[in-house]
Amino acid sequence: MTGDNSPEMVAELDRLDEAVKAAPAGDTAAQIALWRQATCLEHWFFIARGSTEQPRPYAVASEQGPMICLYSSSARANEAARVLGLVDSEGEAVPLYGVPMPAAIDYVASFDKSGVVGVTLDHPRIGHHIPLANLGVLKGWIEGAAR
Repeated sequence: MTGDNSPEMVAELDRLDEAVKAAPAGDTAAQIALWRQATCLEHWFFIARGSTEQPRPYAVASEQGPMICLYSSSARANEAARVLGLVDSEGEAVPLYGVPMPAAIDYVASFDKSGVVGVTLDHPRIGHHIPLANLGVLKGWIEGAAR
């Protein structure tokens, strides 16, 4: 599997999560900062479902429709799989895979054809989500930073 993201990058997501929770209603600055930080990760990690030859990312149901669960680290994906009961025993390996950024954005966006409506970050620990339609904004941030 690919290398993990730095603990400092992941810890910054936790700090930004607290800022989002503390922000007044309607103030989106902290939410924007959280998702900007998510675009700075080297990889997005996913809990693999389906076959090993063609894994698909784990998704959760929401009122709007299915949301893909992306994780900021392999450790968080592993922890989530255990908390969510996706593995039978403590010693069982959790099937995970990482996709490098910014290709991960296009990868997640491709699931719109399957009826996926959004993506959620570090579910259930953080759990903030955005619609798939907003992934273009995230990609724009990366492209703007590269200039």
